[in-house]
Amino acid sequence: MDQMISEMQKPEGRELPPMVILSGPTGVGKTKLSIRLAKAIDGEIISADSAQVYEYMDVGSAKIMPEEMQGIPHHLINVLKPWEDFNVVTFQKLCKDALRGIYDRGRIPIVVGGTGFYVQALLRDIDFTENEENGEYRKSLEEKAKAEGPEALHEMLRKVDPVSAEAIHANNVKRTIRALEFYQLTKTPISAHNETERLRKRAYRCCYFVLNDLREKLYEKIELRVDEMIQNGLVNEVKHLRELGCEKGMTSMQALGYK
Repeated sequence: MDQMISEMQKPEGRELPPMVILSGPTGVGKTKLSIRLAKAIDGEIISADSAQVYEYMDVGSAKIMPEEMQGIPHHLINVLKPWEDFNVVTFQKLCKDALRGIYDRGRIPIVVGGTGFYVQALLRDIDFTENEENGEYRKSLEEKAKAEGPEALHEMLRKVDPVSAEAIHANNVKRTIRALEFYQLTKTPISAHNETERLRKRAYRCCYFVLNDLREKLYEKIELRVDEMIQNGLVNEVKHLRELGCEKGMTSMQALGYK
């Protein structure tokens, strides 16, 4: 904790708004540490978890409950319905809305969890809204994936953007479609676009901490967490989500434990 605070007090980039990021694997202790850190630096927490953003998904997402927050404000929790899409554009918008309030209150935002892609998009203020989606083209790709399998789409991607094809697993149909859609709209590989965006300067004075632990300990914690989820009603939670109309193709249902 002392080392974290020391890192944040370094003078580099003082003109930029401050931000702390805590990332790391499941079960490493991000939630507890984020609360301790928020108390130490007068911070507020922004969840970057793709499941905790949804209502009705408490058990399977290991969502922090109000009584566990110890008075620390938390943002981006329970702000979407499970049938709504959650993507990098939505994440950026929700984050920026939360950040304005946090900075107005003179506090420091602590972004916890999330994928590296989402975090980098926030840090460098990458614009993903400049290219409109092509609904008809996307639908045709989705139908092709159903009819011919995900490998057919992946082969299409390999022909126009081999770098992305190498980085995206063939079974990840959603990302494959997004990469193909980007190429169809711009005639530029999304991998080249992403590389250019990575060169952008950071929009925040950020301290980025990646937590880790021995693999055996992490596996043990995850196994215990899964047992607790089952005991706490994960099966009934998923049944309730299905009763609400949730289907396995929805973004929310791609989260581990629900899919």
